[in-house]
Amino acid sequence: MKLPNFIIIGVQKAGTTSIYSYLKEHPQIYMSPVKETNFLEKDWSRIEGGKKPRIDTFEKYCQLFEGVQDEIAIGEASPNYLFHYESSTEQILRYVPQAKLIAILRDPVERAYSDYLMHIRDVIGNGKHTSFSEQIKFKANKSFIILKGFYYSHLSYFYEKFDREQIKVYLYEDLCKNPSGFMQEMYGFIGVDDEFEPDVARKAQVAEVPKVNFINTLLRKQNPLRTAVASGLRDIVPLETRQAIRSKLLAMNSQDKKAAPLSREDRQQLIEVYREDILKLQDLIQRDLSAWLKV
Repeated sequence: MKLPNFIIIGVQKAGTTSIYSYLKEHPQIYMSPVKETNFLEKDWSRIEGGKKPRIDTFEKYCQLFEGVQDEIAIGEASPNYLFHYESSTEQILRYVPQAKLIAILRDPVERAYSDYLMHIRDVIGNGKHTSFSEQIKFKANKSFIILKGFYYSHLSYFYEKFDREQIKVYLYEDLCKNPSGFMQEMYGFIGVDDEFEPDVARKAQVAEVPKVNFINTLLRKQNPLRTAVASGLRDIVPLETRQAIRSKLLAMNSQDKKAAPLSREDRQQLIEVYREDILKLQDLIQRDLSAWLKV
């Protein structure tokens, strides 16, 4: 039975989708066909009710790796493992205790804002959002978007449970500066040919925000108007054509995230929220993170 010998444990909005695709390109690497399995996040057999991932049993998890042939490295990428550090370490130790663990970290302020914009774009939470400023001022200790940026407490727990040699921490900034070199270093860590050069010309995801939130919500979420239009067109317009039209309308209503920059005031306030954690983290991973503390 083949199971992962390396796992990307975090974090969201730090290039993990691109990294997943670069790993898949390598002929000596097999990646789970499902990017975010989330199976090792919790013991799903003990959880009744609520939303579960589609890979919620060990049997289903094993099936993801039935396609492994002679690849040297077998991996998966579920960037929420780092956030759910207590339960995920328990499951990793239970199923794949020798797996190498990879964390990609990003300036937590930039990560949080990127996550916030994704929630707006994808209409997560039925489109009901407090402003980013309000989340910082009134919900910093409750907002998952902000809580995911406290890397020290999450990562230090992994260091307690696993050998330090098993864990490798990378910075998103290094991926942006030199993606080929970044990936070749990662290839070396997981034990495959580190001279292989992935095609890094195109990013897996392009960060965008809607021009008009109302139109974005109308196109992305089920609602009476969208249902009525779809019903009227069902018999005269093929499904593929309807989907293409919707995709084009979404594209027309999208713009680069630079159109919604993070304010200087919000960055300053969130830096103060993260300051102590950042200072502890840089000692833990032996990297200079002073750039994360600049407004």
